[in-house]
Amino acid sequence: MWARILDWFGFGAHGHDHGGHDHHGPHGHTHGVIDATIATTDRGIWAIKWSFVILAITAALQIVVVAFSGSVALLADTIHNIADATTAIPLWIAFALARRRPTSTFNYGLGRVEDLAGIAIVLIILASALVAGYEAIDRLLDPQPVRFLGWLAAAGVIGFLGNEAVAVFRIRVGRQINSAALIADGYHARTDGLTSLAVVAGAIGVWLGFPLADPVIGLLITAAILGIVWQSARSVLTRMLDGVEPGIVSEISHAAEHVPGIDKVVEAKARWLGHKLHVDVAIAVNDGLLLAAANNIAASLRTELHAHIPALDVATIRFAGPQAEGSHHHAPDPFLVSGKLASGLLEIVDTPQGERMRLRLSRHAEGLKANVAIERPGGMVEQLPLSPVGGDHHHLQSLVAPAEPHEFSARLQLAAGADSEDLPFAMAEPEGHHHEHAHG
Repeated sequence: MWARILDWFGFGAHGHDHGGHDHHGPHGHTHGVIDATIATTDRGIWAIKWSFVILAITAALQIVVVAFSGSVALLADTIHNIADATTAIPLWIAFALARRRPTSTFNYGLGRVEDLAGIAIVLIILASALVAGYEAIDRLLDPQPVRFLGWLAAAGVIGFLGNEAVAVFRIRVGRQINSAALIADGYHARTDGLTSLAVVAGAIGVWLGFPLADPVIGLLITAAILGIVWQSARSVLTRMLDGVEPGIVSEISHAAEHVPGIDKVVEAKARWLGHKLHVDVAIAVNDGLLLAAANNIAASLRTELHAHIPALDVATIRFAGPQAEGSHHHAPDPFLVSGKLASGLLEIVDTPQGERMRLRLSRHAEGLKANVAIERPGGMVEQLPLSPVGGDHHHLQSLVAPAEPHEFSARLQLAAGADSEDLPFAMAEPEGHHHEHAHG
C-alpha cells in the first residue's frame, strides 16, 4: 500500500526508474520552460498541447467561482494553474518560428525567440503573484466575508482534478514514448494538485469560524507562485547566457567512450538555441590516421551523441592539434606514409629523452619492422631503427636522435615477413632554424 502511495507521487519505481540506464542525457522540468527532450517527438508535443487545454479549462472554471465567492485563496490557485498552462506557449512559438529557414541576417534561424517568450511568461507570472499577494494581504488587513463556501470547495476540487488529469495524461504518454522528462512533468502536475486542495482546506476553515483561513491560504499559494517565478527565471536566464545543465558535458564525454579510436575528449562545449542543443567537441586521435579513418571516427561520435542526447540538433566535431609535449618547435614538416605495408605519419618529435624519429601508424602489416636510412654528405648513411613505444605497435620510435642538421633525403625501409618496400622522402628545416645553424 505504502509503495503504491509513493509511486503515485512519483517516488516509487515508476517515478524514478524508466527502464534501466538512461542514455538520453539529463532531463528536468521548470515551470515556464518546456524541457527540450519533450519536444523531440510529435507525441510529446501533442501531450503538452492537451495539457494546456485541460489546465486552461480548469482555470476558466475557477475564475467564475472567484468572481462571486471573493476568495483570494482560489484567486491565487487560479493564477497558479494559469502559470502551469502557459508553459506550453514558448514551445508553440518556437516551433512556429523554427520552421522558417535561416536568412543572411538570422543565420541560425529564430530559435532564440523561445528565450524571449520565456522571459515574458516569467514577468507575467511575477505580476500575477504580486496581484495575488496584494489581495491576500489586503484581505488580512481588511477582512471580507467569503461567500458560497460549497462552490469554493468545489472549485478547489476542480483544480485538483484538472491537475490530476494532466498528471495521468503526461505520465502515460511519457511512458509510451519513453520520455523521462514528460513523466517528471506529470508528477509535478500531480504535486501542484495538492495546492488546489489547500483551497478546500481554506473553505473548511472559514466554515468552522476562522475567516482569516482564506487569506492565509492565499499567501501560502502566492509563496508557491513566487517559487515558480524564481525557478523559471533562473532557467530562462541560464539559457539566454548560453548555460546548460552540467550533466550534458559529462554525457558528451560518456558518448565518446563508446567510440573506438578516440584517445580523449580535449574540449566539450554546448549551448541551447531555442529547444535545440548545439554541441562543439574537440577530440584527440592518432594523428597518423588517414582522412577517411578520421572521418569515420567523427561520424561514429556524432551518432553516439544523437543517441545519448535527444535534444541535440547540431554536433560540430573537431580534431585537436598535436600535443605540445609531442611536437618540436623547429621540426621539419612530417612525412605522410602511404605504402602497401603501412600508412601513417613520420616526424621528428620532442620526448623526455630528447628528439626522436617517430612513426605513428594507422595501418600496418603483421610483424612490421621499420628503419629510417638518412643520406649524409660523403656517402654516409645514418641508420635509425624504429621500435614500438611501450609495446604499442602503432607508435614506433628511434632510440636516438637524428643527427643535425634536420635537412636530408632519406628512405623509410619497411619489412613484414617476405615483403619489403622503401619509401623515399625528404625533410627540410624551417627557414629561420636553418639560418640559426648557418650563423650560430
